[in-house]
Amino acid sequence: MIINHVSKQSSILNKFIAEIRDKNIQKDALRFRTNIERMGEIISYELSKTLDYKSKDIRTPLGIKRMKVLNDQVVLASILRAGLPLHMGVLHIFDDAENAFVSAYRKHKPDSDDFDIHVDYVATPSIQDKVLVLVDPMLATGQSLVAVYDKLKQFGTPKELHVISIIGSKQGIDYISEKLPGNTHLWIADFDQELNDKGYIVPGLGDAGDLAYGKKL
Repeated sequence: MIINHVSKQSSILNKFIAEIRDKNIQKDALRFRTNIERMGEIISYELSKTLDYKSKDIRTPLGIKRMKVLNDQVVLASILRAGLPLHMGVLHIFDDAENAFVSAYRKHKPDSDDFDIHVDYVATPSIQDKVLVLVDPMLATGQSLVAVYDKLKQFGTPKELHVISIIGSKQGIDYISEKLPGNTHLWIADFDQELNDKGYIVPGLGDAGDLAYGKKL
């Protein structure tokens, strides 16, 4: 797997990462969602540099200019519900992308921190020969991403596979490196070394879905 640590070179991205981690700033759900969207835009710009382009004549009011335009069809696939703000940020850049949405959740075993990943709902176009971009803000254990990719494979074989996350754990990155195709590109804003007993990233930021949309039952 090809790992792109986007915040390794300091930029305004680091400010947004700091704010989504800050427990006081997190109290503003609108700001939290907006920062996730902004990071999606920044990471997508970096990703866009690796895609395929073609030359096309563009007619202006005064003449014709030959320009490079995207030659790949992108499909954005997000895991509900935490992935929605990040999805929107990516969609701001790849504004003509097709979209897929998958419901995946942790189903805990009785009286245990152990869990399985259940995928209940998939809405997707064909991904055959397209650039598939999996969007999930928190790459904790990596199990959700792998389960979603395994589910999407029945809809075709993508030309390229990219994963966009905001914060990941070393364990999660190692897991998807083993389970996803070897030429997968991971685009990640930042990563932490640890997972706690419940499978949450430490220090991380908490539950991204709850911070964006409110606590669930």
